[in-house]
Amino acid sequence: MAASCRFAFAIHVLAVLAYRQAQGSACSHLLAGSVNTNPVVIRRLLSQLRKAGLVKTRKGMRGGAALGLAPEAITLDAVYRAVEPQAFCGPDRPQPNLRCPVGVGIARVLDEVFASAQAALEAALERRTLRDVLTAMQEETALPAGPAVLAADRAA
Repeated sequence: MAASCRFAFAIHVLAVLAYRQAQGSACSHLLAGSVNTNPVVIRRLLSQLRKAGLVKTRKGMRGGAALGLAPEAITLDAVYRAVEPQAFCGPDRPQPNLRCPVGVGIARVLDEVFASAQAALEAALERRTLRDVLTAMQEETALPAGPAVLAADRAA
């Protein structure tokens, strides 16, 4: 039961796009190199992010992806909803043995537990933006501020 990497990959891709904003769009090969995955995975993510209005994409030799909104306008819950097709513990759980005294009632109880956990996750993600991710990266690492990051910080 492996956890999905889509959300983490999407945040990574958006952070690269924000960091490179002044240089224009970035191709899926460049983004895949940063994420350390296959460009096909990145193109699928970009498609989902584009449908949500978070990125703009262009095909062709001079194509690529760029942010569709400013980093402070991209909430992490919007990214999560764009790339995760279902709740973190969705309805694909196996059916328990209904002849078991625990199995007969566990599904209803777990549904409530998972629904409240999902709500808490989404509420926490709603309070954070891509700007917050970029700021935390700058504080945690020796990552130099990209031109777009510096320009936005000066304007604030």
